[in-house]
Amino acid sequence: MLKGAFTYEYERPAVTVDCVVFALDQEDLKVMLIQRDLPPFQGMWALPGGFVQMQESLEEAAMRELREETGLERLFLEQLYTFGDVGRDPRDRVITVAYYALVNLEGHAVRASSDARRAAWFPVDDPPPLAFDHEKIFRTALKRLQGKVRYEPIGFELLPEKFTLTELQKVYERILGRDLDKRNWRKKILKTGLLLALDEIQQDVSHRAARLYRFDHRKYRQLSKKGFLFEI
Repeated sequence: MLKGAFTYEYERPAVTVDCVVFALDQEDLKVMLIQRDLPPFQGMWALPGGFVQMQESLEEAAMRELREETGLERLFLEQLYTFGDVGRDPRDRVITVAYYALVNLEGHAVRASSDARRAAWFPVDDPPPLAFDHEKIFRTALKRLQGKVRYEPIGFELLPEKFTLTELQKVYERILGRDLDKRNWRKKILKTGLLLALDEIQQDVSHRAARLYRFDHRKYRQLSKKGFLFEI
């Protein structure tokens, strides 16, 4: 397309991407936030994100902003929702496309850069006040995660490649915010046939070492093509 071949008579809004990144540690489900180093809302905590460049897709912009502001790369990323309230950004008419991401903390150290003063993890139950409309975006992402984890195996993205059944159960309990009956839950998850029992057990633990498992991604893809539904 020739530059300038087509023109528009109406104003065009700016477009940004914002990312809600979830991770799990030994205590809580966490969300990644950055402390803004520039106005507006300088010094406040916010979701990582920024403006979409002319020659990149929305997903490319989201991945770039995560890399620049937090140092995070190679993680599960999915588009969430578009937020376009007229007054959501005091600078201009800005529409944002939000994404949510899941990351295993093992091997993913965060570092602030670009226009972020700091980057840190906060419990989803106790985040600080957020800039812009990021509280609304964060709550929408958390609700989506709590719903989707019940019918798609995205919870495994928060775990290392090898895990115990107890570790897997804790993932679901912390996302859903409630305890699960151990016996019934294990029966249901094993019945899916998507867990590979390994000839390995935990190492360097103070309690009785548990068997390790791995999620069978290949089998899940095969079953999904046949209409298999993952339900927990």
